[in-house]
Amino acid sequence: MPDIFSGLDYGVAISLVLALGFVLTYEFINGFHDTANAVATVIYTKAMPPHLAVIASGICNFFGVILGGLGVAYAIVHLLPVELLLNVGSGQGLIMVFSLLAAAIIWNLGTWYLGLPASSSHTLIGSILGVGLAHAWMSDIPLLEGINTQKAIDIMLSLLISPTVGLIVAGGLLLLLKKFRADSRMHNTPDERKALDGKKHPPFWTRVALIASSMGISFAHGSNDGQKGIGLLMLVLIGIVPGKFVVDMQSTTYQIERTHDAALHLQQFYSRNSYRLNTYIDPNAQSPLPPQFKCDTQQTMPASHELVNKLTGVHNFEQLSEAERIRTRRLLLCLDDTAKKVSKLPSITSAEKADLDRLRKDLVATTEYAPSWVIVAIALALGLGTMIGWKRIVLTVGEKIGNKGMTYSQGVAAQVTAAAAIGIASLTGMPVSTTHVLSSAVAGTMLANRSGLQSQTVKNILLAWVLTLPVSMALAGGLFIAASHWLK
Repeated sequence: MPDIFSGLDYGVAISLVLALGFVLTYEFINGFHDTANAVATVIYTKAMPPHLAVIASGICNFFGVILGGLGVAYAIVHLLPVELLLNVGSGQGLIMVFSLLAAAIIWNLGTWYLGLPASSSHTLIGSILGVGLAHAWMSDIPLLEGINTQKAIDIMLSLLISPTVGLIVAGGLLLLLKKFRADSRMHNTPDERKALDGKKHPPFWTRVALIASSMGISFAHGSNDGQKGIGLLMLVLIGIVPGKFVVDMQSTTYQIERTHDAALHLQQFYSRNSYRLNTYIDPNAQSPLPPQFKCDTQQTMPASHELVNKLTGVHNFEQLSEAERIRTRRLLLCLDDTAKKVSKLPSITSAEKADLDRLRKDLVATTEYAPSWVIVAIALALGLGTMIGWKRIVLTVGEKIGNKGMTYSQGVAAQVTAAAAIGIASLTGMPVSTTHVLSSAVAGTMLANRSGLQSQTVKNILLAWVLTLPVSMALAGGLFIAASHWLK
């Protein structure tokens, strides 16, 4: 990070500082908004004192970000169509980043103030979709081409399915605990435990399970939601200081050669299968790819030739000029986009699809990355945010979802389910909502326990769930359109 500002003029440096501030603010708010869900149960059941719970949760969030990888980060980034990603270094690209971040921050703060467990994931995804659709409308292109439609469908399915799974699995787990540990004190609420035994803490092993599962949620939250901040921060850096971040300047010779070889093997694959792909890829195309900020599958062959030639003999990206590095990234993005589309053609076999997926992974190895300081900065923002603002959400989750207070066993069932669901999602590179998974898991245990649900709280949560996507889309899209017109 020390040389990030070197060589920048005053205006660009100010823009960079503001953009970094926006991303870190978003992640900080995400910490005290979403992570309150991770500590809600352990605090409500008095398994841990609040100050220890939020500090421990903050630490687990920090390490979740550090160790979580980048799969979710780039799943979020690739919600945007490749043309907008190519355009991220322009003025319109920067307006895009500021608009989606401002919309996400406004909605997250509003729902937190009202004590609603709304989803930061939904908010961010809605904001990204909003700017993508607004860009399409302003550019007179079909609206569905303004976003990566398939990626949006995949992510929305994960956001829809995960709460349902949380509700069913947590309810089933509670029923198992009640069947095999029917006489255990774990089925008491904190108030019942105090009245019966005069003790304010859960039974020992139940307390251990509550603490462990709470920290598991915190770690999983860091590994999933923290990656979204990493993806946003990389968009900012690529947009404002492209010469330093369009490709990984720390790439080794081996990594660059992998990228070179992947492009070469893709080129050979297209040549071998030209009879199947000739309506999709022009084997005789001569024009360079891409034209300014535009990909065209027909021009894939000259694009791959150019990339192979550009990377031949390159051992370090310092050997390329800034303009060449920017050009290289655009070529890589377009070639990856073509390979992804080709892999979905009905004539492509499953073995060929697997080969294309492996080649795509090698192709983008030097562009889908994040410097260590970016990961640490996001981890710190998320971890510190965890230690602030948790009380509003804790009360909602602990007392206002069911008609009676949560029992210890309900807390264990809900937290184990949420930690497992979010952890699996992170490993598969799919973003999910910590808020919705945990809230639905708590609701599932309330139904299984026949505690009933408080209709007003459930309505409020559902209302926030329903409104988050369209409101964040409208906010981000409106800000994008307004700012674009203002700068004209």
